[in-house]
Amino acid sequence: MTTFVLIPGAACGSWHWHLLEAELRARGRAVVSVDLPCEDDAAGLEEYADAVVAATAGRGRLMLVAHSFAGFTAPLVCARVPVEVLVLVAAMVPLPGEAPDEWWAATGHPDAQVRRAGRAAQRAGDGTGGEGVPEAAVPGSAADPFFQDLPPELAAEAAVRWRRQSETPAARPWPMQTWPDVATRFLLCRQDRLFPAPFLRAVAAERLGVVPDEMAGGHFPMLSRPVELADRLERYGATTAG
Repeated sequence: MTTFVLIPGAACGSWHWHLLEAELRARGRAVVSVDLPCEDDAAGLEEYADAVVAATAGRGRLMLVAHSFAGFTAPLVCARVPVEVLVLVAAMVPLPGEAPDEWWAATGHPDAQVRRAGRAAQRAGDGTGGEGVPEAAVPGSAADPFFQDLPPELAAEAAVRWRRQSETPAARPWPMQTWPDVATRFLLCRQDRLFPAPFLRAVAAERLGVVPDEMAGGHFPMLSRPVELADRLERYGATTAG
């Protein structure tokens, strides 16, 4: 049986996958939802990959599902253990030697204000935001780049569940020389405010040479549309097996 390995993005944990995990388990699927050492200032991308490898020990067929910042981590895992398919969900795609901090300018991300709003929202949620709460930190607000399409109570809990994200992995160059030789699928969300659809279409084309698949929703489809996302992941698995 294929194991769906869910790898969170920056400042996130396994809770942010919980609706998708429940949906996959209800279908009889094996799931591993990974918590990364994102609060550990000694941990970089290599240690993030170590955490995923340890969590999948003894598993057979693996589908890695990497969200957002996990686009930097998942390929490192593919270089260490056999992976059948890598699914990038609204994810960053690195180039050799590129640090995550450099990725934004290198890809021509279109909106520095949205980036600042995202960091402000995460810091407010994990309790390190200091005085005052910017509009971006209000879950579901007009400026919220993460949870604008979630029901208010779910959006509020998703924000409370932010973890402190160390800056260490963002400062270190991506250590791989090439993209791993593994079937790779890219899925973007058309209402994503953090990574707008036109921007991610260009990133996927330029860096992976693929036309991405698309679905409705914001940056967290695992919370807003877990059933549809589960459908798509199952199809990716079936197509790769075929």
